[in-house]
Amino acid sequence: MSPYSWQRSSYCQEGDACVHIASSPAAIHLTESADPARTVLTTNPAAFAALLDLIGQRSRG
Repeated sequence: MSPYSWQRSSYCQEGDACVHIASSPAAIHLTESADPARTVLTTNPAAFAALLDLIGQRSRG
């Protein structure tokens, strides 16, 4: 059983390829439901916020 409380992405459609996120004060954890190994990527909140900001800038054009 995972020690994290996972939340599925709001952009997830029906199917197996969904990003899941869990957070704590010191870390952000990401996994993808289609990954049979359930690999967990971990980063700090500042780095994750910078990634989201960059993605948002690119999607706005």
